[in-house]
Amino acid sequence: MVAVPPTSVPPFTAKVEHVTRADLRWSWRPGCPVGPSQLRRIGLRYVGFDGKSHVGSIVVNAAVTNQVSALFQQLYGARFPIRSILPIDVFHGSDSRSTAADNTSSFNCRFAVAAGPKHWSMHAYGEAIDINTVENPYIQSGRVSPANAKAYADRTNVRPGMAVEGNVLVRAFARVGWGWGGRWAGSPDYQHFSTNGR
Repeated sequence: MVAVPPTSVPPFTAKVEHVTRADLRWSWRPGCPVGPSQLRRIGLRYVGFDGKSHVGSIVVNAAVTNQVSALFQQLYGARFPIRSILPIDVFHGSDSRSTAADNTSSFNCRFAVAAGPKHWSMHAYGEAIDINTVENPYIQSGRVSPANAKAYADRTNVRPGMAVEGNVLVRAFARVGWGWGGRWAGSPDYQHFSTNGR
């Protein structure tokens, strides 16, 4: 059998830009823990499930732009497939619409989806990324989110785009010091990576 060489793709690029309140019409509001001046948009290249290079856009905290650019560069070099990278504002700030679309995103001023007292999600700080949300569902009390990710609840059947222990995706986030929700006991959130592991 002859090995098929990986598809040739252009060099990785990541362009960091400031954002304004107008850019965050659906994802930010007064009272959020960070303001638009503390956020940045990164336009970057990623490899899609078609093996081709695409350009996406992600809004993150200004403090983590170097980390985020570095980890996506690692994923690009490894040809790790990503479905799409679009700011949550494309989905009018709806986390459920973004995750059902298998979108990768970061900033969204919202509370954590977790038991206990209400508290800000790390997404509200722009210090968390949900990646390939269908291939990497959040499983809480047996409920799979998004609902169209049920086929990926079985983590022993490893398929492209999944976050599994020791693979390139989990290692890339670990290299920049981010924690993985896939290790949460009882309610693993396989799509979720954050600066503090929560």
